[in-house]
Amino acid sequence: MMFALLLALAQAAPTAPSAPASPAVSIDGLPIGPLPQQALPARGCAAYLFSTGQTRVLAAMMTADPATLRITLDGKVTDLARTGATGIAPLGFNAENVYRDGEVVATVTMTIEQRQNLTAGAAVPTATMRLDRPGQDTVVVPLAGLIGCAG
Repeated sequence: MMFALLLALAQAAPTAPSAPASPAVSIDGLPIGPLPQQALPARGCAAYLFSTGQTRVLAAMMTADPATLRITLDGKVTDLARTGATGIAPLGFNAENVYRDGEVVATVTMTIEQRQNLTAGAAVPTATMRLDRPGQDTVVVPLAGLIGCAG
């Protein structure tokens, strides 16, 4: 009897079901996800920032020229343009950098340390990214990473 019921259900199922939307991969339950591998830009510098929570993955990439922030937001890789910055700008990055895409605003605050043992770049021992979106909670993500510059 159970076999007949299963057979009837299997025959009633559509032959080519539409694929369900895949759930967005999240970093520690946050609305941002990991970025795929990112290349060094052809010119200028890029900051590669990794999450420092329970899950450690590439969470953000900032480029100095053009001044953009790349993150995975709600499962989609998104580039936000820099709209403001404060502080000195070693290697093209300020202490505080503000990026915007529509109503999404991301503020990246970071400490940049130029070290003798790093050529064509610098260390970013501490950073945070604050993500503001209308109607949603503000999220602050702790980060750290490196800056690399094209030769």
